[in-house]
Amino acid sequence: MVVLNKIYTRTGDDGSTALSTGERLPKSHIRIESYGTVDETNATIGVARQYLRSPEFAILDKMLVRIQNDLFDLGADLCTPDRGEELGYEPLRIIPSQVDRLEREIDELNAELAPLRSFVLPAGHPAAAALHVCRTVSRRAERLMVRLRNLDDEPVGEPAMRYMNRLSDFFFVASRWVNAKGEGDVLWTPGANR
Repeated sequence: MVVLNKIYTRTGDDGSTALSTGERLPKSHIRIESYGTVDETNATIGVARQYLRSPEFAILDKMLVRIQNDLFDLGADLCTPDRGEELGYEPLRIIPSQVDRLEREIDELNAELAPLRSFVLPAGHPAAAALHVCRTVSRRAERLMVRLRNLDDEPVGEPAMRYMNRLSDFFFVASRWVNAKGEGDVLWTPGANR
């Protein structure tokens, strides 16, 4: 259970922050950048959800609420690197069933869509455009996690990596699903303005 009685602690005034293990790192460390960008992804989802208030989008909104919760789990996972040391508690980790659920939801939304014959522009319904922002921010989080994992003694769990890779796919399909409820995707026309 998380209890936040006081929001500011002053412990980060020196430019450092604590992992859940108690280890302090500079706020510019790639691990902090990684889970900070996961948090940014979560915030973009909150914005996208504001455009999904009509009943026709209820199923997608429920999926996004689950994803927002998963992203807090992912932040906790990244904040507790698995270096094989005894922590005295069971750290929260992304698990394969979370990835599996995300894949099922991608397939569920995609089953309603026509095959793509062109790349799509991040446009159309406001929710679709917002979901494209979610997609690009989640891709940045994934790139940071890959950089982190490639460093010595900076582990990132495989389920966490798989989850982030699927997440941007989810946002892409979700944006198309939203646009399919209206006027459809806005397609890229190569060289249209030459």
